[in-house]
Amino acid sequence: MKLNSYVVLLTLALAGCTTERSPSNVTAPGAPASTKTKVLETGASMIQSRPPVEAISAWLDGFHFYNGDQNGQMEAHHYVTILNEDVMQAVIYDGNTKDAKLMGVEYIISERLFNTLPPEEKKLWHSHQHEVKSGTLVAPGLPQAAEHELMEKVVNTYGKTWHTWHTDRDKTLPLGIPALMMGFTADGQLDPKLLAERDRELGIDTKAIRASRSDIVARPVAKGANAWQQGEVIQLQRVKGGGEHAHGKTGFTDAEQTSHQH
Repeated sequence: MKLNSYVVLLTLALAGCTTERSPSNVTAPGAPASTKTKVLETGASMIQSRPPVEAISAWLDGFHFYNGDQNGQMEAHHYVTILNEDVMQAVIYDGNTKDAKLMGVEYIISERLFNTLPPEEKKLWHSHQHEVKSGTLVAPGLPQAAEHELMEKVVNTYGKTWHTWHTDRDKTLPLGIPALMMGFTADGQLDPKLLAERDRELGIDTKAIRASRSDIVARPVAKGANAWQQGEVIQLQRVKGGGEHAHGKTGFTDAEQTSHQH
């Protein structure tokens, strides 16, 4: 199936989705939205265009854990944009309701592109083979045939995921620094209670989904992914200065993006 067919199919299915609600884990502090704010929100939504948001064509629900802390597990709702045949991007929420909190982002690339990455970069990425074959990664509300097609596209991809709001740890605001997340790679790693609660909320059966995907071909995981399994645990730490992102002195010179255009 060509890319355009994927986008059309998934957009139509997503628009007609009637899946159960999966609410956010926390309530952010703050006063209720005023009438003025609601009017402004409604007016802006009617007048302004939102091409990046409107390009989102699929909703995937799965699970992540903190790199280096496998007990730190949470459900993650991915709203995915397909950029091309080799690259997808997702915004991640802690629920599927209007008040869901934006937890982070995930970048998803093909095996072909993953194999071009330098060794140190590969350590930041996780595989999706087990998530797909186990049935723990799902596309709620999609017809089975459409979901099967999508999972055939996802199964041999690799993801780099950063969470910026840790609502799973009762953080009612986006406190702290981003955390690198990983995906599960074998049975017995995911908390069965967490999976059962997800299935109950979305009205699905992971065991049945797993059985329906037995024909999906998962290639061996590419060398360098899931580095945590070899003891390579990476997380951010607070440092002074720009660290690896510092490329010059501050001052009234051309910004990097501008200078690259000269």
